[in-house]
Amino acid sequence: MTIRPTGLAAAFALLCLPLGAAAAERIVAVGGSVTETVFALGAGDRLVARDTTSTWPPDAEALPDVGYVRRLSPEGVLSVAPDLILAEEGAGPPETVELLAAAEIPFVTIPDASDAEGVARKVEAVGAALGLDDRAAALAASIRADMRAIRERSEDIGEPARVLFLLSAEGGRLMASGSGTAADSMIRLAGGENAVTGFEGYKPLTDEAVLAAAPDVVLMMEGRAGHGGAGVLSHPALAATPAGRDGRLVEMDGLYLLGFGPRTAEAVADLHAALYPNGS
Repeated sequence: MTIRPTGLAAAFALLCLPLGAAAAERIVAVGGSVTETVFALGAGDRLVARDTTSTWPPDAEALPDVGYVRRLSPEGVLSVAPDLILAEEGAGPPETVELLAAAEIPFVTIPDASDAEGVARKVEAVGAALGLDDRAAALAASIRADMRAIRERSEDIGEPARVLFLLSAEGGRLMASGSGTAADSMIRLAGGENAVTGFEGYKPLTDEAVLAAAPDVVLMMEGRAGHGGAGVLSHPALAATPAGRDGRLVEMDGLYLLGFGPRTAEAVADLHAALYPNGS
């Protein structure tokens, strides 16, 4: 049985699917999670270009780069003569999308996701665009099952780890995630508790706010901590927190951690294991 995307955003994306898009053989993938999904569905050989955020799998980096997901180069996209553009929600800028529409190149938007069901629906939406519904249904079912297993494991946690996600720490200025972010979603999916919930999005933290957050773990993208992590955990305010005293810094690849692509269940499992090294 073919499983179709559910939810308003996914349903809208399928209703707007250009005629013949599933038969496209020259595809530009825009957005790291979209590109990953195309490869995961066995259609990487149909890609002729990708955007800057598409760094996985390694084969993707061999493709021509048409610019950052929100700052696409129309000339770059047109130069590879695509017959389909498959893009994450929010790709742009709008004027580039309009130029590509004027060139009558089918443009399919894949709904964004930051939860387990949303990731599965994203996979199904990509599969529908590629005419690979059955493969997508199988992958989505596997993602749902793996995420369900992690959620059940997390239900046994007595006291969730308090996690502080830092986007950057340049010059000792700590830019942290509040609620409503991809990082916030990943922390919760892994059975943790976001240590900062007083605001939405990303904001700099004062020393007082860091101390009040009292994180058990600091989470960052690889390459952002500096000096093997010492640059972050030696920050005066962080050093006085449980995370600083215990030396608990977790670094993960940015696309793997925050991309919400087909590897999401693996990323959540890895983060869960890092938060609870002695088991949950």
